Amino acid sequence: MTVRIALVGAGSVGRRHVDVLHRLGGARVVSVTDAHAPAAEALASELGAAAFADAEEALDAVAVDAVYVCVPPFAHGPAEHAALDRGRPLFVEKPVGLGLEVAEQVAARVEATGVVTGTGYHWRCLDTARRARRLLEDAPPLLANGYWLDKRPPVPWWGRTDRSGGQIIEQATHVLDTARYLLGEVEEVYAAGVNVPPADADDAWGDVDDATATTLRFRSGAVATLAATSALPGRHRAALHVVSRGRYLEVSEESLTVHAGIERHEHVRSEDPRLVVDREFLEAVRGERESTRVPYGEALRTHRLACAIAESARTGVPVRLGLRA
Repeated sequence: MTVRIALVGAGSVGRRHVDVLHRLGGARVVSVTDAHAPAAEALASELGAAAFADAEEALDAVAVDAVYVCVPPFAHGPAEHAALDRGRPLFVEKPVGLGLEVAEQVAARVEATGVVTGTGYHWRCLDTARRARRLLEDAPPLLANGYWLDKRPPVPWWGRTDRSGGQIIEQATHVLDTARYLLGEVEEVYAAGVNVPPADADDAWGDVDDATATTLRFRSGAVATLAATSALPGRHRAALHVVSRGRYLEVSEESLTVHAGIERHEHVRSEDPRLVVDREFLEAVRGERESTRVPYGEALRTHRLACAIAESARTGVPVRLGLRA
């Protein structure tokens, strides 16, 4: 079965999924939708697909088996609802929203309709992450330190919190999702941020914090910190380090390093997780697996955590997460 896909979002992330889907085979992008019509037309022309500026129009015009939503945080909602209205399986890139309102609405409809969903939290697809989790089963985590030390993405909307949500929501959410996978749910966060625009910044610079420091307490009792900055010229580090009794783990998108006493073992990932996350979604759409690694409801739990950190940084007070998280 060739899975016919409607792609919503013709930016770099959408193009990355197109490339992966074509490498995997067994899938074909048959329509491309983007609010910026020239972008949709350009990608659609390359693919021999139909171009649209509205997801409703696209899904009415071209029959598909699944919908990929690869839009910026502020643009989530209409495409997801259009797909759910038609009962189509849905892949949503992270983060699943700007704030919580739209994401909670979509999650409720996903649960009611029971459609297959997948999300872009591809770090969960790392075989090294699974190895780390097994190692922690007999040595529960006590401490973790997360990092997302990077540059500003070169898109005009990223510097505005009312468009991107800020670095924790838009970028560091991968580390938060991995922390939930390895350490469990978080019960309280406290964060502080700093925003000092450069002297030559213009009005387009925006209001996103240049750096954020966060403390997290997990329900297990473990504690963690998360450091994030977008003030560097390029990515320096994106990783989660986990301490348990007698063991230190360094988890990144590329590898897992295990320190135990004087022994040090590095495990390089066996497969690109960005390929695995799309392959597993296609398998779920075909009925070859029951679910994806991170369906929409699971992604929402990570998004709630990121939004809690953003709220704490904005208000200056700790935020406790509800039992739903």
